[in-house]
Amino acid sequence: MPHSVLFVCLGNICRSPLAEGIFRTLVDESGQGDLFTIDSAGTGAWHIGNPPDPRSIDIAAKHGIDLSAQRARQVVSADFTRFDTILAMDAANLAALGSEESSRTAHIRLLLNDPPKDVPDPYFGGPDGFEHVYRLVRSGCEKFLDTLDRPEHV
Repeated sequence: MPHSVLFVCLGNICRSPLAEGIFRTLVDESGQGDLFTIDSAGTGAWHIGNPPDPRSIDIAAKHGIDLSAQRARQVVSADFTRFDTILAMDAANLAALGSEESSRTAHIRLLLNDPPKDVPDPYFGGPDGFEHVYRLVRSGCEKFLDTLDRPEHV
């Protein structure tokens, strides 16, 4: 069953590009790549058009994922009807998304949803923070894909 997913963080240069790359890799590895539309965006406009943070690119590459073609963009109103699911990296971005659009059809929730937990922003930290974020995001993406594979979603 086709499904569209948008990953959202603040600037679309650290966490959400990682999530997009990780999730794309997971669905490709599961043989379901052609069933998904996957993208990422930020609630803020500071980095529009820029590539992901070099530290995100590096940590993804360390795990065999190429983020180099991604470019930051801001969430737009069409995203709320274009995507089936919008996954926020933290409660602040979840709140921003909730206040953005009243005519949405997308299901909006935290990536780390059970139990609810923020993916911390590694922007002002060092490489260890990016590795920690990678592990959190990968776990969240694996769990999300697992929920989509359940019979009630088919």
